[in-house]
Amino acid sequence: MNNEIEDEDLEFHDYKEDTKNQVVLRTHEDINRDLCGEIVKLEAGYIELRLTTTTEMIADELGLIHGGFIFSAADYAAMAAVNEKNVVLVASDCQFLSPVKYTDEVNFIARVRHKEGKKRNVHVEAFVLDIKVFEGEFKTVVTDRHVLRLHLLEEEGK
Repeated sequence: MNNEIEDEDLEFHDYKEDTKNQVVLRTHEDINRDLCGEIVKLEAGYIELRLTTTTEMIADELGLIHGGFIFSAADYAAMAAVNEKNVVLVASDCQFLSPVKYTDEVNFIARVRHKEGKKRNVHVEAFVLDIKVFEGEFKTVVTDRHVLRLHLLEEEGK
């Protein structure tokens, strides 16, 4: 029985070492992946994400997907590419290039293109098959603490 426990511990230890050099998602861990997409590939400063459209995303009787869901997945891809615990979006410049419809699989690619201090610029593209449907530049900031715990304005008199 002791041999079994030692073998299990050894296997677990070996597994931990094998994954030591892998990039692990450190932000937005609790996001709804049905609405924002599943990570397919995660590397330092780079991510591939797949969004499978659902009936909850439909905007009209023809099956058009509301652009907000595309933007949300692109935002999530940008945050995951930065992959800092406390990263927030401060601005974006985006173009919706082609409509997305129900049953489409949208593949996002996000790359950190510029890093200066706590600022990160991330370029995000999205494709349905080989058709580019979205492109955007996301400006993010890495904060020392969670954005909801920051004191953005000091109270007067204190």
